[in-house]
Amino acid sequence: MATLTDARRVVIKIGSALLVDRATGSLRADWLQSLADDVAALRSRNIDVVLVSSGSIALGRGVLGLGLGVLSLEHAQAAAATGQIGLAAAYSQALGRHDIKVGQVLVTLEDSADRRRYLNSRATLETMLGFGVVPIVNENDTVATDEIRYGDNDRLAAQVAVTVGADRLILLSDVDGLYTANPSEDPTATRLDQVAQITPEIESMAGDAGSGLSKGGMKTKVMAAKTATAAGCAMAITHGFRMNPIQGLEEGAPATWFLAKGDPQTARKGWIGSMKPQGRLVLDAGAVRAMRAGKSLLPAGVTHVTGRFGRGDPVELSGPDGAVLGQGLTRYTSDEARQIAGHRSDEIAAILGYSGRAALVHRDDMAV
Repeated sequence: MATLTDARRVVIKIGSALLVDRATGSLRADWLQSLADDVAALRSRNIDVVLVSSGSIALGRGVLGLGLGVLSLEHAQAAAATGQIGLAAAYSQALGRHDIKVGQVLVTLEDSADRRRYLNSRATLETMLGFGVVPIVNENDTVATDEIRYGDNDRLAAQVAVTVGADRLILLSDVDGLYTANPSEDPTATRLDQVAQITPEIESMAGDAGSGLSKGGMKTKVMAAKTATAAGCAMAITHGFRMNPIQGLEEGAPATWFLAKGDPQTARKGWIGSMKPQGRLVLDAGAVRAMRAGKSLLPAGVTHVTGRFGRGDPVELSGPDGAVLGQGLTRYTSDEARQIAGHRSDEIAAILGYSGRAALVHRDDMAV
């Protein structure tokens, strides 16, 4: 059974119905503070935390007096813009009581589908976590239309978990796990404590019942589990309405754990290694030694660049003798790489006219 005991990085998804009172459209401030207490407890154990939070539209409904009916796209986007301000402020206040800084990150499906944007998002989130900031991630409902939407924050949370290399994903929901059938319709339905593999039978158990304020059902949660576990991240579905829901999960509250396949780092390396390279970087002997020692590839260690590639594309990494050592995702285009090859990182700004990243290929984006 997976637990949080040995977790290194945790993504927690919070549904709208947990944050916003359905009857009044107002924030459930006491519950949010209890969640902040849980986050502080995780942070005290040196566990990184990322929150993927619904609630901006639900909160904006209350502010604008839009009620619970179906909203037009324009009204939904206006509600999101209005509610997001209050939502971010509420998180800042709740976590601020523990001297924890927060940062707002708004994304769309395009940000993970496009490799350049994906790398930008990953770098931003990693930097925030490095500063001890808790990122509050939500879909950018103010600009996203149907064709560039995730559509639900279950799948968004899974993608965020993959992006940051999390080893645990927790979906706080209005259900306490995956049941063999819909428990409101079938009295013989039982909750699964653990799912080792997501089979067609497991998928058939998922229903589409939502809670009214949220868009996700069990089907989207199982889809999220497939994404997360394939990337080496275990995932839990648990009831979130109780106070201190993360503490409750650690103390044995009912939940369904989906077990990970391997670990996040191994899964990511395998993904990078399976891509078709768009070019090649030839390394000098010093860069080869540094790369084998687990360090990033700096421009100074590159002697030759071949191929045409964009930022975020996979490139082969070879030694002076031409032997392929691995491949990685480049942080520069082929034209930029040719210009800075052989130069120190502190010369990049003078060469390109802007301050770029120090590494040409970061060690986290490299499969050796």
